Amino acid sequence: MRLAAKVAVITGGSNGIGAAAAVLFAREGAKVVVADIDADAGRARVAEIAAAGGEAVFAACDVGVTDDIKSALQQAVDTFGGLDILFNNAAIQNTRSILETSDEDFDLSIRVNLKSVFVGIREAARLMIAQGRGGAIVNTSSSFAIVGSPGYAAYHATKGAISSLTRAAAIGLMEHGIRVNAICPGTIDTPGLRRGVATTADDPAEALDRYLALQPMKRFGTAEEIAQAALFLASPEASFVTGENLVADGGYTIV
Repeated sequence: MRLAAKVAVITGGSNGIGAAAAVLFAREGAKVVVADIDADAGRARVAEIAAAGGEAVFAACDVGVTDDIKSALQQAVDTFGGLDILFNNAAIQNTRSILETSDEDFDLSIRVNLKSVFVGIREAARLMIAQGRGGAIVNTSSSFAIVGSPGYAAYHATKGAISSLTRAAAIGLMEHGIRVNAICPGTIDTPGLRRGVATTADDPAEALDRYLALQPMKRFGTAEEIAQAALFLASPEASFVTGENLVADGGYTIV
C-alpha cells in the first residue's frame, strides 16, 4: 500500500474531491482525519472507510477559523500518533465577476480559500518538524490559477495565490524534509459544481452543456481522478517532487 503507516488530514474531506481522497488514502493504508464543516457527510465518510477496513475519524473544522485547523491537525497526533500528510482541499466558490464581487465576498474567499491553506501549511509544518520525520503537504489550486474567465474573480485570486504560496512553502520547508505541492483541477463533476450551477444559472442543464462544450475531452473530470493525483503527490513515489503545480484538467489550459 502506497501510504502504509501514514497519518493524513484532509480538509473538505466530507464531499467531492476531499471525500474521494479520504476513501482512497485510507484504502492505500493511511489513517485519515476527515476535517469538514459538514458533520453528517463527514461521519458518513468515516463509516464508509471503517466498513472497508480502514481507520478514520471525523474532525469538525471550519477552515476559515484558525483554531479549527489547529484542532484537526492535533487530532491526528492525539488519535493516530503523528502527522505525515496534509491535503489542504477545502474551499468555496464565488461565481461573481469583478464588478459584482463585494468587499465581503472577496474577504470571505480570501479567508476560507487562501488563509486556510497558509495556516494549514504553517501548523502542519510545525508538527512535522517537531516529529523530525518530514512530511508531505498537498494544496488544491485550480486551472483558474492559470487561465482567466469572465466570472469567479475572487476564486481566481485565491487559487493563483495558492499556486504561488505552494512554490514559496516548498522552498521554505525543504530543509525540514517537507514537500509541498499543489494540484490544479479543471472542471470536476462534484456536488459542488452541480450545486453552483443550480443556484446561479437560469437553466442549469443548459449551463452544464456549455461547460461541457469547453472541455477538450468532452467530459468532466471525476473526483476520483483528482484524488489519484493528490495520492501521487502525497506518496513516497513523489519523493523528488516539490513546488509543483500538477495540472489535471483534461487539456483545458493547453487549448
